[in-house]
Amino acid sequence: MSQARHSNSIGGASCDDEGGTAAIGIARWLSLAAAPTFAIMALLTAVVGGGPLDALCSAANASPVGGMVPMYLLMTAFHSAPWLKLIVRR
Repeated sequence: MSQARHSNSIGGASCDDEGGTAAIGIARWLSLAAAPTFAIMALLTAVVGGGPLDALCSAANASPVGGMVPMYLLMTAFHSAPWLKLIVRR
């Protein structure tokens, strides 16, 4: 009887330990998916080209590093922490 059940106000569904564990697992996989996704986007943008949005991002000259490819590479670097933690654990 010590298990706490939380009900959702919209559908009244309950969340037990399995649901919490599943949510943590999904969050972990999503955090691992971010860096490769941004790396693929950087590669595709470099190969195929950025199109009209690339010109929009680099037109303001607000940054010495212009364009979408450097932005995606920076996002890859910022989101690489879960991968580094995984490598260190092994």
